[in-house]
Amino acid sequence: MTALSVVIAIAIGVCVFAWVASLLTDDHSWVDRLWSIVPVAYVWVFAIFAGLQDIRLDVMAVLVTLWGARLTFNFARKGGYSGVEDYRWAVLRGQMKPWQFQVFNLLFIVLVQNAILVLIALPAMTAYEHRTPFGAWDAGLAIVFLGMLVGETIADEQQWRFQSWKKAERAAGREPEPRFLRDGLFAVSRHPNFFFEQAQWWVFFFFGAVAAGSALQLTVLGPLLLTGLFIGSTNFTEGISRSRYPEYADYQRTTSMLVPWWPRRTRQVPRVS
Repeated sequence: MTALSVVIAIAIGVCVFAWVASLLTDDHSWVDRLWSIVPVAYVWVFAIFAGLQDIRLDVMAVLVTLWGARLTFNFARKGGYSGVEDYRWAVLRGQMKPWQFQVFNLLFIVLVQNAILVLIALPAMTAYEHRTPFGAWDAGLAIVFLGMLVGETIADEQQWRFQSWKKAERAAGREPEPRFLRDGLFAVSRHPNFFFEQAQWWVFFFFGAVAAGSALQLTVLGPLLLTGLFIGSTNFTEGISRSRYPEYADYQRTTSMLVPWWPRRTRQVPRVS
């Protein structure tokens, strides 16, 4: 039995559970609920197979555990573990025939997303196969990872406070203004939490690259596919936002979608006298 075979066995079990649970409950957010948990387990498998004697793998496992703990907390306080389905699945389900959505559920929600969760953890396998000494590059990557983690924590906290205020305003019978967050980190990126999330996994990839002594690693597929998933998901989410808030189009014109950057000025159209 190898570390990779254990990871694959866990992934198969997770896929079966998520698919069966979605059929029994008609709730398609089971992968979402496991998203912050299973990559942590995968990385610890490689660290444990190394006897918890490899500093780089141990650091990688601790960093991913911190990532998972933060994401689990944020998901839980939003009601993610209380049976609330992601609103985007309901929107998508309304755009498909029932059988089409069930095919989408099996192939994309369950299989593709779980494959990505395995792939983003596989730089730990590279580190396991190349147990070279922990060095300055590793320490630097750990610091950058923690910086990205802090950034995502701040972004999620800003979003949480805004949504809590928005809910309180509506409960008081007032229409919130603004209707979506544009301050703090959201003034320089429409989705700073998404940016920091992806950045952490790119940093994680480079731990494996440093261990192997080369960035030419097939494990780059993990962060690449994750980035593609986030871009597709972000575009879909923004389409929903534009349909709800016409002013969101102006936000899109002035503010970077992911990478934090200075806001662009709205171009003024000369008035004809």
